[in-house]
Amino acid sequence: MSDPTRGQRASSFGSRAAEYARHRPDYPRAAIEWGLAGARGTPRRVLDLGAGTGKLTLGLAALGLDVTAVEPDAEMRAELERAVPSVRSLAGHAERIPLPDAAVDAVFVGQAFHWFDVPVALTEIGRVLRPGGVCVPMWNYEDESVPWVAEFTALGRDGARRPSSIEDMREVTHPAFESFESSRFRHAQRRTAESLIETIATYSAVIVSAPEESAALLGRLRQFLTGNPATADGEFDLPLVTTVLRARRR
Repeated sequence: MSDPTRGQRASSFGSRAAEYARHRPDYPRAAIEWGLAGARGTPRRVLDLGAGTGKLTLGLAALGLDVTAVEPDAEMRAELERAVPSVRSLAGHAERIPLPDAAVDAVFVGQAFHWFDVPVALTEIGRVLRPGGVCVPMWNYEDESVPWVAEFTALGRDGARRPSSIEDMREVTHPAFESFESSRFRHAQRRTAESLIETIATYSAVIVSAPEESAALLGRLRQFLTGNPATADGEFDLPLVTTVLRARRR
């Protein structure tokens, strides 16, 4: 597939906001709790930064936390407000967060940290975090240790695979933060072949590609799923791995 600019991909999701809300997976509670455990004290005030349609926001709110969601895209934010009406949502970017200094105990980032201008964003995250607070980026991706999943993601090329920059995030340093730790959590999402294709259609590389390219990709993936014994007949569990980083504010 073509390799559109990073900025174009980062801003592409609003055009598929309803589908994103319907088909993207949530985050396992154990992963969220591991992130929170990186903070000193008991975190109560939490920011979901780059919150999208509220997939991670829902998990944070379910723990009884005082959650603020910040999302730049109006269409994604509208889906979030429908899904989690009890949460305060604000327009804003990671590089300019609309909160005062030391306003929160934890900053979570679901599936968005690799789109940020990371040095600038970490300075802003450090500003809104209290000392001892924690920054927690996390990502859901297909579990490629499962053979059919590895074959499926390889078939999808860059439209269905994790960006290599996620591995680079482990090495990020910033003077406001201690070193990042990482952990991984097994997860799963109940799927059908068609709902999984709809999920792939919300990936940025697919959204911004030429229509004939994205149609060809989705056609290849659909053919694989309908011919694969694990996915051909009705519902199945898609194995996922949630990768979580956490770094404490100095």
